[in-house]
Amino acid sequence: MNLDFKSDKDKLYVKIEGELDLSVATSFRATLEEKIDVNQARHLILDFSQVSFIDSSGLGVILGRYKRLKEIGGTVQIIGVNEQIEKILELSGLSRIMDIRKQADKVFRGTSY
Repeated sequence: MNLDFKSDKDKLYVKIEGELDLSVATSFRATLEEKIDVNQARHLILDFSQVSFIDSSGLGVILGRYKRLKEIGGTVQIIGVNEQIEKILELSGLSRIMDIRKQADKVFRGTSY
């Protein structure tokens, strides 16, 4: 899994590449927490356009960040999801509490990964 970050005011954009599973969940959680704190982010935008797989541990990390940010009036948005990931997000119930979009923003245009 590779991560690329961009912050803008109280927003933290995260471009994720690879799989979000048990093998990376702990480091993914720690890295997100650190970046949220350092950037004082209230809104987290996760770009899933390069995510090939997510399991329950990856979903748990996202849900935990959602709960944390919701407590301070923030949000979590997932963008760039493919059909398989969209179905997993629907089945997990995350699509009922978060904004999920198939289209990815152009936040990372011109950025190298």
